[in-house]
Amino acid sequence: MSRNSKRARIQLNDEQRCELEKTARSRTVPVRESERANIILRQVAGESISAIEKALNVSRPTIYKCIDKALAIGPDGALKDLPHSPKEPIITEEAKLWVVNLACTKPKDHGYAAELWSLSQLAMHVRKHAPNAGHVCLQQAVKATIHRILKEQPLQPHKIKYYLERRDPDFEQRMQDILIVYQEVNLQNDTGISCPLVPKIVTVSVDEKPGVQAIKNTANDLPPVVGKHPTIGRDYEYKRLGTVSILAGLDLNNGHIIAQVHDRHRSREFISLLTEMDAYYPPDCVIRVILDNHSAHTSKETMAYLAKKPNRFIYVHTPKHGSWLNLVESLFGKMARTFLRHIRVASKEELRERIMRGIAEINATPVIYRWKKFDLAA
Repeated sequence: MSRNSKRARIQLNDEQRCELEKTARSRTVPVRESERANIILRQVAGESISAIEKALNVSRPTIYKCIDKALAIGPDGALKDLPHSPKEPIITEEAKLWVVNLACTKPKDHGYAAELWSLSQLAMHVRKHAPNAGHVCLQQAVKATIHRILKEQPLQPHKIKYYLERRDPDFEQRMQDILIVYQEVNLQNDTGISCPLVPKIVTVSVDEKPGVQAIKNTANDLPPVVGKHPTIGRDYEYKRLGTVSILAGLDLNNGHIIAQVHDRHRSREFISLLTEMDAYYPPDCVIRVILDNHSAHTSKETMAYLAKKPNRFIYVHTPKHGSWLNLVESLFGKMARTFLRHIRVASKEELRERIMRGIAEINATPVIYRWKKFDLAA
């Protein structure tokens, strides 16, 4: 039989009782406050310490501490932790700085195979090398410890964020040249007024999409079956048949695409595309070509071909490492999302045929691509 506690009963008025009952039932307050409110209410109701311990599954010292606080400073104060002086930090600022500097390196710099740190691997490395570095306080550091240290900065050495390096010293000027061309094309498309310097001019965005894989199934695809599997079934094994490159020119005035599919991208393939463009457009028209700095575009063979076509082609180069400024990249993105997505073929010849068929489908309903964001500030 449990003996009665010698502690006095906590006295509550109606308002205090109401607030405690609300706190005890709440699902939004901290658990410790709800637990302490229940302890006080049960002590007021006359329950023994053993009964409270069993009902709330808390230790007797916790119950005694809560009751003593309520008797000393009132039930409202008993719900909160009393202010206290924080303990001296075990991990020194110098040790934290050492971990931060370590996180700014790569695992391969320390003899590991990984390219990026994981928090677990970084914690393991810290535990191993911290004592020799003079930071004994880190010899038991775990993943959560490293996470807290890096979160203060904040640092995320387990992630990569890509950026674009500007390798062309004339990047700004070349970018302005491209954007001015796009503005002229937009003005021409909106008003029907040609460029004042060249009355008859078309602008074609040219580039290549290399490495399009010809992949063959080793087993037939299974069609969707109602009630069994709603998607196409495909065997995970496949056979690689090689790759092809798509050379394409996108007319920025009407959205028409002139494209060829080759095994390689050399001068002869690029000249073949220029020849097709030359045959497609009227002879009195100047073809302004936006293109990158690929060697095939300025090779001796290409220059010899252009010399035979004086005043026919005008080159506008994108900056080095800035081919993203070329609008034909949007076309290649559309191809990747549509007819090239999940494509499987029986041969490279079938891949070529289906690529050209897909381009013909796009040409049936052409879309005029526009560059919408301009920054022509000097």
